[in-house]
Amino acid sequence: NHIGLWIDNLAAAVEWLTSKGMRFTPGGIRKGAAGYDVCFLHPKGNEATPLCGEGVLIELIQAPQEVIDAFAKVQA
Repeated sequence: NHIGLWIDNLAAAVEWLTSKGMRFTPGGIRKGAAGYDVCFLHPKGNEATPLCGEGVLIELIQAPQEVIDAFAKVQA
């Protein structure tokens, strides 16, 4: 029922997205079911925060360091 994306710096991403007018679901950054920090982009925008998930609930997940390191190796 949603899409989840690993994020290398969740707090910085949320701050940046918020500054651009992104709408989040209530609750902010919190521990998800698997124990990682998560937050959700709201599927619908509104007048105050017009940017959204365009009809899709999107979960942003703080990537564990081993995922960040593995991605860095692939990029190199």
